[in-house]
Amino acid sequence: MNPWKLKLSQLRALLAVAECGNFSEAALQLEVTQSTISHAIATLETELGVVLFTRGRHGAQLTPVGDRAVAHARRIQGELEGLFSAADQEKGLKGGTVRVGSFRSISTHLLPGAIARLHSRYPDIQITLLELDEGHQLKQALLQGQIDVCVAQLLTGEEFETLHILDDEYIALLPPNSGLRDAQLTMEDLANSTLIASSHTTCFSPIEKKFASLANPLKVHYRIRHDSSMTGMVQQGLGIAILPQLAAEPIPPGVQVCRLPFALARPIGASLLQGALQTPALYAFLDALRETGEFGTTKAVVSAGGGVKPGNMGVLR
Repeated sequence: MNPWKLKLSQLRALLAVAECGNFSEAALQLEVTQSTISHAIATLETELGVVLFTRGRHGAQLTPVGDRAVAHARRIQGELEGLFSAADQEKGLKGGTVRVGSFRSISTHLLPGAIARLHSRYPDIQITLLELDEGHQLKQALLQGQIDVCVAQLLTGEEFETLHILDDEYIALLPPNSGLRDAQLTMEDLANSTLIASSHTTCFSPIEKKFASLANPLKVHYRIRHDSSMTGMVQQGLGIAILPQLAAEPIPPGVQVCRLPFALARPIGASLLQGALQTPALYAFLDALRETGEFGTTKAVVSAGGGVKPGNMGVLR
């Protein structure tokens, strides 16, 4: 008998059946079919040349030799876990800290899912979070070494490399009972309304540029610092707020959400210093962030379509 012919899947099946006491529950535990478990055990018994279980109406019972085989399988399982643990330690994934800089809206709606995903895999990696209001503040923090990665609107410049996660579309928040029949605003709707926007340069700059490029430029009447203050003004019927959807969440009851008559979005993702020596812990965080943007719950949808869209997520290594 050649021990190298044994497969890990056979040992997993052996341990599962021994724990569950029957083949069907073992199949559920390993999320495979019962026939897969039966074939694995039968093949293992053939390879070993012994009977590991007695089968009957009351399930599968270990034979004496089966009991000894399970003990060996558990030791092998422990050795394999030790092997992967040693590899993780060597890669630096058993500790370390990743310093993240971000906006409030991103740290509220995107980062928690990424951090939870990271900790489920590498619980010893620590995350520290620095929240700032403006993109230039985050850029400075990254250049000065205060943070390892900026997760916000993508930074531009040759000194940065970036990972695009999603596009955060700008939307319009309208007062309750605004009377609009469609979730799509027109240019006339905007021209005839009092417009509210953020006083933060990073958030307002795309709006300002877009409004200035229109055939009939639009004017913002109120510039407000806090997103909650903007939605409060909308609730009181004082105007229409234009802001990124992640910044608008949670949207108060009764406030109507509409699409703008033009495309406008901010690219959200991770920005790092070009050529900097990055830790394995940081790359583990980026993997969790990318997966959260792709599979997470950040893709809220405007009432008639649109909303947050996942970006082109490459691997930043």
